[in-house]
Amino acid sequence: MLSDFFFSALITGKYYLVVTSTKNAILTKYYSEKIEFSSKENFFLILWIEKPNFGIHGLFLCKQQIMEQLQDTIEKLWDHPELVNENLSRDAIRETIAFIDEGRLRPAEPSDDGNWKVNEWVKKAILLYFRIQEMVTFEVGPLEFHDKIPLKTNYAGKGVRVVPHAIARYGSYIEPGAILMPSYVNIGAWVGSGSMVDTWATVGSCAQIGRNVHLAGGVGIGGVLEPPQASPTIIEDNCFIGSRCIVVEGVRVKKEAVLGANVVLTQSTHIIDVTGNEAVTYKGEIPERSVVIPGSYSKSFPAGTYNVNCALIIGTRKESTDKKVSLNDALRDYNVAV
Repeated sequence: MLSDFFFSALITGKYYLVVTSTKNAILTKYYSEKIEFSSKENFFLILWIEKPNFGIHGLFLCKQQIMEQLQDTIEKLWDHPELVNENLSRDAIRETIAFIDEGRLRPAEPSDDGNWKVNEWVKKAILLYFRIQEMVTFEVGPLEFHDKIPLKTNYAGKGVRVVPHAIARYGSYIEPGAILMPSYVNIGAWVGSGSMVDTWATVGSCAQIGRNVHLAGGVGIGGVLEPPQASPTIIEDNCFIGSRCIVVEGVRVKKEAVLGANVVLTQSTHIIDVTGNEAVTYKGEIPERSVVIPGSYSKSFPAGTYNVNCALIIGTRKESTDKKVSLNDALRDYNVAV
């Protein structure tokens, strides 16, 4: 564990070091004096006892500093894969995956300027994790699996509703308040609070699903694990993704957008806004609050002219404090199938 690493790395003959990432903890000092503290989510509290007078000293070590040390280790292992079988190397890889599983790390995260930052080293850690994991047979009730990656557990403690036969792999993060119908969530994925992954929907590796999103039945959100620098597929807050939609190859669907049934989005898909006097074409991104349906356009080939699939932006979802009312209005106003 990371705390063991810091203990081994920082302890000297002069100090006794304690590292904790728990939100609430009580440490018992020598001669039974209790010290109480709470650490913030993004910080790790380091306490040490200085000899000989046992005076207590402490400081906050920023999460960023700890992550930078992990990142440095992962980058070195990526460049020198022959080192991954060493115990400390495996510990660093597994610690990174544990942080992803707990939601402390993400393969991609929103930045202050409204864009997304890809954490390449986190994706590298996931790829290294596959390399060090052994194939194991394990059983869940009458079901048997044979795989390298275990499944998530303790959903009740995490505050997540999981309907049989929903499966989420260890190393994915499901926020409290999310609902998994019979569905699949892969490693590295992030699913926000209030979101529903509906029946037979799949969330691919490293895909980022925002809060209050509905992935309707049979939706396929593609995974983007390789290359590490590639942006994952992103569905932002308050989006509705209609039945049997496919969103892959790192496409970004911005906040509050509505995709009607069977919309297919790849990086090469023409996304055509037909709401104005002239069509405007986008690729790889759905603008905020757009209402989108499947469409087609004509394209010439040596053998003739044929229709090619595209996505049509036919309107804008209205601003509303009640997102569900706004969604229903959008579907009704534009006769969008879901």
